[in-house]
Amino acid sequence: MYINIGGGNVIATENIIGIFDLDITSQSYLTRNYLNSAEAAGQIQNAADDIPKSYIVAQAREQQSVILCQPASGTLMKRAENEKLI
Repeated sequence: MYINIGGGNVIATENIIGIFDLDITSQSYLTRNYLNSAEAAGQIQNAADDIPKSYIVAQAREQQSVILCQPASGTLMKRAENEKLI
């Protein structure tokens, strides 16, 4: 199944490792370091038309990526639940 992550983008549910709130998780220096490392490695994809509110960590074909999303993490979680991901 797929969920709509905003901006006309969808992601396969089997590729999702986690859905995170950007404001809450970026308060931790460990998360900031992870996001900075992902950016340096070219793993960040921006699917947000405006300021992102959440991000998804996904893995497909041995390639991990961090996708910045416009919808809030709660909205994405509800969409995932509707697709019986959780």
